Amino acid sequence: TTTTTTTTTPSYHSLSTTSSTTKTARLFSSAPPVEEEVDPGAVEGTDLRVLKYPHPSLRNENAVITEEELKDGSIAKLAKEMFKVMYAAQGVGLAAPQVGVNKRLMVYNPQGDKTKWLNEVILVNPEIVDRSDAKAVENEGCLSFPGMNGDVERSKWIKVEALNVKGKKMKKKFTNWEARIFQHEYDHLDGTVYIDRLSEEGREAVQPTLDRLVEEFGEGGSL
Repeated sequence: TTTTTTTTTPSYHSLSTTSSTTKTARLFSSAPPVEEEVDPGAVEGTDLRVLKYPHPSLRNENAVITEEELKDGSIAKLAKEMFKVMYAAQGVGLAAPQVGVNKRLMVYNPQGDKTKWLNEVILVNPEIVDRSDAKAVENEGCLSFPGMNGDVERSKWIKVEALNVKGKKMKKKFTNWEARIFQHEYDHLDGTVYIDRLSEEGREAVQPTLDRLVEEFGEGGSL
């Protein structure tokens, strides 16, 4: 039996923050306070930028990262720069395709606080190997979809296998807030974005904003 719980509390991801009016809200006890996401534009120390829908990179296939890439330090450098962009945008997670790099890499910090760098997580070629039947519905936003958010159903817990930036294999079970961050970013690695998981009503609510983003992007977008 699938169990679903629903809340209207905003969440914070690439996964972005979504509301400046509820700064003391929490999804879970480990979740950070809500802040308004921002478009950081140029970020010192990197040429990476957050790409907005409907940029094709958000829908492209993402390549498995090779052992050679891990050994030459390029992935560690990329992850470091992704954190810079993520913090500048006041997010808690970011996937490589969101900055135009179509590789299976994600970074996140459940606290969204660059001073708490010990909480930073870098996952290379992650895979979900098990998940709960029980589901939870929470409100999500995304740095690639500014000015909108919506309720998304996800598994309450997941089991993951991945590599770290040194190529070491890891297995871990994520629950609650961290499980939601992971699933949001993992979707990006499969070319799925959070609006794909909205209900018909939720999609209708954000469609005017999506239409505006498509118009601003111009030709060549991937819907």
